[in-house]
Amino acid sequence: MTADDQLLYEARVRTRQAVVAVLAGVLLVGASALQLTGPHTKVDELTVDLITANKRFPLDLIASIINGVGSIAVAATLAFLFGATRARNPDVKPFIRWIAIGGGVLAAITGVAYAVLIAVKVHQFVSHGSQTYEQANHLTSSGLLLVLQLVGQAGALLLAVGFVLVALNAMRVGLLTRFTGYLGMFAGVLVLFQITQVPIVQGYWLAAIGYLISGRWPTGVPPAWRTGRAEIW
Repeated sequence: MTADDQLLYEARVRTRQAVVAVLAGVLLVGASALQLTGPHTKVDELTVDLITANKRFPLDLIASIINGVGSIAVAATLAFLFGATRARNPDVKPFIRWIAIGGGVLAAITGVAYAVLIAVKVHQFVSHGSQTYEQANHLTSSGLLLVLQLVGQAGALLLAVGFVLVALNAMRVGLLTRFTGYLGMFAGVLVLFQITQVPIVQGYWLAAIGYLISGRWPTGVPPAWRTGRAEIW
């Protein structure tokens, strides 16, 4: 694909991709904010945790679905940004795209599956048996829960790496300013090492990327978006 063909393609999908990026940020922040609502335990005790989780499972399930859609939208945003990057530098390794996509999809699927399984477990706990610690420990120690946790952590790791590598390479070819490039890498690190319960940095970065893709960046879009070629800073 020539530089002119790439620019034509980007012009066709620009509005859609901008909406996807902003929506990704809104959904991630919204899902986390929703999880902060509703009843919460004041003591860290397993049986109380399960009883409370049963009361709030509709909120957690809805939040996990919203977060899952947001994770897929994040993957779509990173994939588009990677495609634009590789069009300007074919030497960028193609596996980066699949890391980002795989991370987003894994995070979405395991998040929803884990919320559903927890909802089933806590319902069993409050509706059967004597609600003892032994029963609670038995229900929450199943192999499937452990597998979902491990796969979810793998998805988060892949998504974090995708954030970092896509932002880094996009900055190197001039698609991102240094501020948005480094902020994107920082957002990736925060996928694994959360500072706050609400992903403000990821949400802000995704909204900024959507605004940039739309062509309305206050200081003008970086030259690489106009030339279709790498424009080294």
